[in-house]
Amino acid sequence: MTKPHSEDKSGQAKRQAIPYGRQNITEEDIRVVTEALKSDYLTQGPRIASFERKFADYTGSDYAVAVSNGTAALHLSTMALGVKPGDKVITSPITFAASANCIRYCGGEVVFADIDPETLLLDVNEVRKLLEASPKGTYQGVVPVDFAGRACDLESFRQLAKEFDLWLIEDACHAPGGWFTDSTGAVQNCGNGNFADLAIFSFHPVKHIAAGEGGMITTNNEALYRKLLQLRTHGIIKDNERYVNSEAFATGEPDSETYPGWYMEMQELGFNYRLTDFQAVLGESQLGRAESGLIRRREIAQNYLDAFAGKAFIKGQSGVVQGHAYHLYVIEVADRLGLYNHLRSQSIFAQIHYIPCHLMPYYRQFGWKEGDLEHAENYYRHCISLPMFPTLTDDEQNFVISCISAYFEKTEK
Repeated sequence: MTKPHSEDKSGQAKRQAIPYGRQNITEEDIRVVTEALKSDYLTQGPRIASFERKFADYTGSDYAVAVSNGTAALHLSTMALGVKPGDKVITSPITFAASANCIRYCGGEVVFADIDPETLLLDVNEVRKLLEASPKGTYQGVVPVDFAGRACDLESFRQLAKEFDLWLIEDACHAPGGWFTDSTGAVQNCGNGNFADLAIFSFHPVKHIAAGEGGMITTNNEALYRKLLQLRTHGIIKDNERYVNSEAFATGEPDSETYPGWYMEMQELGFNYRLTDFQAVLGESQLGRAESGLIRRREIAQNYLDAFAGKAFIKGQSGVVQGHAYHLYVIEVADRLGLYNHLRSQSIFAQIHYIPCHLMPYYRQFGWKEGDLEHAENYYRHCISLPMFPTLTDDEQNFVISCISAYFEKTEK
């Protein structure tokens, strides 16, 4: 259904703004959140475990741990894997800064490797070059990113990890529902834990599943799962089998042989990275619509691909790839700034994903400079993300397409 247009001061119809991403909150979402707000638990209640179980089932993983946001998911993952000061970890420069920052939170050193210019994903061959150029043990892990919703070939990264004794964190914030096909022809869901030690997701409003904020970590490793549960709640445990202090200490009674119900132990330094119950029910409600959202995203991607196929002004575009979850649809053009400003003048708020992390002032202080990562920097000079969300109407998408085509037809004359 086409959304109503507002009117400007002249009484002419004015098209509603079209952002690059938008959440879709339904009456059912509102109902379940209201129900949660009226319940006995606003946080640390049963809704968290329910969401975790359903999300684990969705990805095909054994375990899922809900946290306050995607950045918290990354931070806890690096902590659980034991990243310490001086550890070197490789990741992509074309990602949101949190993919790299989580290493710095633990005092580790971030090493960026270039992207594959075709897939826009971390290039496994570039990672191999880094690993082979240094003694084994120089690097501790790799954080591949499912950029824009396209799944990394984690099987190839796992082969590297085995060869060089590395751990893997899959940053799947863009790719719930995404997948790739492994060397046997089997479909491997993003976050299923078959190749990565840990995978992380985000429930920010522009993501596939919106919970306001929120994140999830999936894994098939029970020890890491239990570690994550502890770290997200201040490092505190409540488990008779794992306590360090004696029963006598716990009760204050010298002859006590049981732990009292109130007792708990903080055994290491953790954080308050918990998700609330009302966020969990919103996320669970949205998870129920995840498949229909993916279908619509792929329809939108196909429309863009068809509209821009063979156009001289397009240097590259996301295309249609099996298993792509299409958080973003990116085109590459020669006059990116001109197009960006033109679209804004038409109330189309396209976005740029991303400024290469290694060229952020924070990372430049470690010696990174322009010219270090050719493919990432060339991509950044041309990329622009077009509106991509399930409630984007055909009318709105056609308007976006026509504005882009008209701009380049005019500038090329």
